[in-house]
Amino acid sequence: MTTALGTKAIKDFSMLDNRVQSDPYEFYELLQKEQPVYLMPETGMYMVTRYESVRYILTNPEIFSNDTSLAANKSLQGENHVQYQAILENQGWAHVQTLQRTDPPEHNRYRALVDRVFTASRVKTLTPFVDEVSDELIDNFIGRGTCEFISEYAMPFPGIIIAEQLGLARSEIKTFKKWGDAMLAMATKIMTEEELCATATVELEAQHFLADIFEQRRTNPKDDLISALVHAHGDDMEPLNLHELQNLMHQLITGGFETTQSAVAHAVWLLARKPALQEMLFDNPDKIKKFVEESLRWESPVQGLFRITKKDVKLDGTLIPKGSYVIVRYGAANRDAEKFECPHIFDVERKNVGAHLAFGSGAHFCVGAMLARREMITAIGDITRRLKNIRLTQKMRDPVHEFSLAFLPITEMHIGFQKR
Repeated sequence: MTTALGTKAIKDFSMLDNRVQSDPYEFYELLQKEQPVYLMPETGMYMVTRYESVRYILTNPEIFSNDTSLAANKSLQGENHVQYQAILENQGWAHVQTLQRTDPPEHNRYRALVDRVFTASRVKTLTPFVDEVSDELIDNFIGRGTCEFISEYAMPFPGIIIAEQLGLARSEIKTFKKWGDAMLAMATKIMTEEELCATATVELEAQHFLADIFEQRRTNPKDDLISALVHAHGDDMEPLNLHELQNLMHQLITGGFETTQSAVAHAVWLLARKPALQEMLFDNPDKIKKFVEESLRWESPVQGLFRITKKDVKLDGTLIPKGSYVIVRYGAANRDAEKFECPHIFDVERKNVGAHLAFGSGAHFCVGAMLARREMITAIGDITRRLKNIRLTQKMRDPVHEFSLAFLPITEMHIGFQKR
């Protein structure tokens, strides 16, 4: 990855260029030095890159609203976003704002519902199941000495776990992944009208499947998250309507798949490039937690999310007008030299690594952070305990990541290894 600044200028970069998006750190560093609040000419959004400014945005929702009214969709798809919403409204359920897409105090209602499930005690109770899924997946390929890591571990591992929590069948993981990708597409990449219609069709498939599940859980509740959401009412809490349920599931499915999949994939890609770390973690399993936190800082699975300004605000010397869309770049903040010493060096012993913003901050801190951390610790622990000499057997695609304005998705990674 490129980190040293040369003779390039800001005008030489575009976040809509897949090569820049896939390896953005030179651009981030240049922006932090010269233009920390950057008006993207391609989208009209303001991109914020310095750690303190990012944290300020995240902890001041009264200025920087999460209720963006699908800002990324509008900026990337133009007027086509209206067509997408019309398709959903006519044949399914149009998007509404819930949970991470709302501000306090409205946000508090949704957060209270999901916090009942993603608790420390619940995650602790889940740990044996998380361990079982991880070992089961490794059992499937360990005898071969090779695997395609994304499809055989990184994707199904968190996918099976979130599916079980939602009360869905693990046998349908690939279908759920397809739904999750479709749900994210509008806000992460520019699509043609044909691609947009095809994506809407996939999301409609998910919506109608989920609507049937909601109805089943109304009459026959189970010990799962969907049942808890469907029956959440009382104590001055209104039941969730079908539009709200659809949107909550939209967020939980996409969050459960993409971000943890990406975090695990990047951690193992790092191990393949730095073999000494494999043996260090095997010899010192107590350092796995530190490795996981530094890995989250190093290549944050969520590179940036969106806000809208409720009033004029001046940030890092730049006036951002009321009603402006802002991209909060977690990935840039976590490589800010003002916050992290030698930020482009991977350091398991980094003293302040816990300050990273990979899971956000403030009221919208990631609801699944505890579960994601548990999954990553289990994944890296099992992989370094059971495999050695992990290496790439094929070159990574160029650029490494699929295009996404918000994430760093690795879709294929072939590794070889020896069984310990």
